[in-house]
Amino acid sequence: MKKKRILFTGGGTAGHVIVNLALIPAFQEEGWEIDYIGSKRGIERKLIEQLDHVTYYPISTGKLRRYISKENIKDPFKVIKGTMQAWRIIGKRKPSIIFSKGGFVSVPVIMAAKLRRVPAVIHESDFTPGLANKLAIPFAKKVLATFPETMKFLPEQKAEYVGAVIRDELFQGERGKGLTLCGFTREKPVLLIMGGSGGSEKINATVRTSLDDLLPAFQIAHICGNGKIDTTIDREGYKQFEYVNEELKDLFAATDFVLSRAGSNAIYEFLALQKPMLLIPLSRQASRGDQIINANSFKEKQYARVLEEENVTEERLVQEINQLKEQAPIMIDHMKKYQSEKAKERVIEIIKETGK
Repeated sequence: MKKKRILFTGGGTAGHVIVNLALIPAFQEEGWEIDYIGSKRGIERKLIEQLDHVTYYPISTGKLRRYISKENIKDPFKVIKGTMQAWRIIGKRKPSIIFSKGGFVSVPVIMAAKLRRVPAVIHESDFTPGLANKLAIPFAKKVLATFPETMKFLPEQKAEYVGAVIRDELFQGERGKGLTLCGFTREKPVLLIMGGSGGSEKINATVRTSLDDLLPAFQIAHICGNGKIDTTIDREGYKQFEYVNEELKDLFAATDFVLSRAGSNAIYEFLALQKPMLLIPLSRQASRGDQIINANSFKEKQYARVLEEENVTEERLVQEINQLKEQAPIMIDHMKKYQSEKAKERVIEIIKETGK
């Protein structure tokens, strides 16, 4: 009997990998062989190569910048090279289906899949499609949406709203283990700070200069990004991490309030876990504005407060966090009304149907 084989792709940020990490174990349990195409130095390589029985293939990628840069001259050639590499990998591995979480590395993979006549399914997490997915959608068989409002931006004949794919293990965390990980007590609420997989310099700096005002009311777990721990700070009730992976479920279980960027995967995880959140989305100067749209959508539904990056000061940050604490009971009531669409099960079903 021929082995079932699926190829995943997606990368650039942790947000373009998290959904894949949620889906891969389900296919492994059913005996599928798993391959993954990602970039040579992206965060996806670190996250995927530590998985058992998943073969990782790095390819050349372009960044698909929206701004003027001399690197833009080189990028089309990198994309062409990446497409040729993906074409060879797909031809060698012969997957029956390809699933893409987006990011610039996915574009050559989806193009190569079309050339190899292998069906591809794309998952779009943000309110509006990103540039990489916009380029890849014409080559895909299906495109799935996390926000119901996203459907108006997608081709009707191949789009389906599925909701947010949440990792099962996040519901299995233990508060006691999370508190022990940080050296915290049960006497004071825990505020989790997350500045995105790359770490936000502005969020990191403002939080650190606000510790005198925050620590009397909160214990703070601060995920600050690779190489961004400040070793000069040693304060009781303040714990820094570069990145948290396996213990994240326990850290979430110990968390009472969240200050975060507004990447779709992260905020939907907080919603599913009913964690009141203050969102500081990436500014339009640093992005296409997708996080601002995501954040405002959650604000309208009373799942979150929003503080735009341009308005971040020590005084405003402390004020917003204190208001978050006051509004938390109302937010949690609204979060309880959120109905999960069993997105993970539906996505798996779609992948299997499309790959037949």
